[in-house]
Formats: sequence, structure tokens, C-alpha cells
Amino acid sequence: MGRLRRSRTHHARRDVQRAARTRVRTKDLDQIQDDLRMSNRVKLESQPIDEDKPGLGQHYCVECAKYYETDLAVKNHLKSKVHKRRLKELRDPAYTVAESKAGQGVDNKQRGVEEVVKKIETMGGMEEDKA
Repeated sequence: MGRLRRSRTHHARRDVQRAARTRVRTKDLDQIQDDLRMSNRVKLESQPIDEDKPGLGQHYCVECAKYYETDLAVKNHLKSKVHKRRLKELRDPAYTVAESKAGQGVDNKQRGVEEVVKKIETMGGMEEDKA
């Protein structure tokens, strides 16, 4: 008869979503724009030697917030589509908290004031009718 093949089911034990969540994350666009705005660019490009970072921390792309092993790798990266796409994304200013709340507060407050005025008018009108 033979034995059933069970090796196909081993992939179900892995937590695929966890692997996706714990991948290496880079800086968000607003954080990179802060680095560029605060003139930290020179400081980030000439970092002290750090053995924990790739290329000892000497080859860094500020726009992409990535370390590279060699100077040649950085030069190739600067010509790549990935880098050009990141530059294009960085042209637009970052979406701020003030922009996200800009439409909410004004419209809601204005509508709330109008509703209160209407209630007062209707209540005042009822009192005049009773008197």
C-alpha cells in the first residue's frame, strides 16, 4: 500500500504573516525629509566607522536611508530605478497632521454652530407662540 506523503503540509506550520511583519523596515518619507531639511546630509554621508552596519557605515544613500557594502554599489544604486522613484516621491512635501485635520475641525464646528443656532431659534419661536 505505501505511506501517504506528508511533506507537503509542512509549510502550514510557518507563520508567513509574521515573516512579512518583521522584514527590515526603512525610514518613512517624512523622516527622510526631516534628515534632508535639517542639513544632516553631510553628517549622514560621513559617519564614523561602525562594524555593525554594512560597509562599516561608510556608504550610505540619504534619500533611500540604506547602507551599502561598497562605493561601487552606491554608484550603481544612484543610477537605479529604485533610487529615482524615491527621489520622485520625496519631491512632494510630507503629509502633516495639520493637513489631515484641516477639513475636520472647521466643517464640524461650523455645522455644530449652525445646528445650535437653529435649535435656539426654534426654541425661542416656541416660547413666543406660548406667550
